[in-house]
Amino acid sequence: MTLSPLAWSLLLGGAAATANVVGGLIVIARKHWNELVLKYFIALGAGFMLAATFLRMLPESLSLSSQAPLLMLLGYFVVHFFEHTIAPHFHFGEEVHDDLMMNPAVGFSATVGLSTHTFFDGVSIASGFLVSVPLGLLIFFAVVLHKLPEGFTVASIALASGRGKRGALISAFVLAGATLAGVVFMHRFAGAVPYALPLSTGVTFYVAASDLIPEVNEERGMGMALVVFLGVALFYLTELGLARLGV
Repeated sequence: MTLSPLAWSLLLGGAAATANVVGGLIVIARKHWNELVLKYFIALGAGFMLAATFLRMLPESLSLSSQAPLLMLLGYFVVHFFEHTIAPHFHFGEEVHDDLMMNPAVGFSATVGLSTHTFFDGVSIASGFLVSVPLGLLIFFAVVLHKLPEGFTVASIALASGRGKRGALISAFVLAGATLAGVVFMHRFAGAVPYALPLSTGVTFYVAASDLIPEVNEERGMGMALVVFLGVALFYLTELGLARLGV
């Protein structure tokens, strides 16, 4: 049975949203967490996202609209604005700077800032499937690789800001809801794909290059850099596998 673009988007958008919640559950359920493992996961996602952005999303965007470069730049700066004005203390990973997080409003602002780009995660997935199934699948894999660290991050900030485990889990669910909202929005306005895909390309590039890569660069040594390249190789193998399967 062949799935419609809407069915693909809801199915995999739901899977991506679930990863946000799983990330939050890890934070509130764990006793100890090896942050290096999270860093490796972030590095893998960064490499895959950068490859997906430059090799698939950017060329598709340019083919859809002559305004694509401007829209990509706009998408980049939309996330930059929200993450550095509304959530100025945000970074991927476990929040340990309790002195900066004592005000519960910090946790709320981080949730709002992150929700902006999780909304575009949903837009990206839906836009991809509205163009083609292979593009949608590649964007989904690029998105889902950073979803668990995303949920982990927002729940960690909520805990550090004094909102407790319930507040941490609610924050993770808010991110999940924003992702699904992006999927539904995109299918409600499917004719906007020539504008939405370039915008979400800019957002994806920002998340990979300005959120994930700086976290990776905090760890010195060849190992972390090699995991980023492994993410690029994983993108290539995924694209090759989809072609072999005739998708």
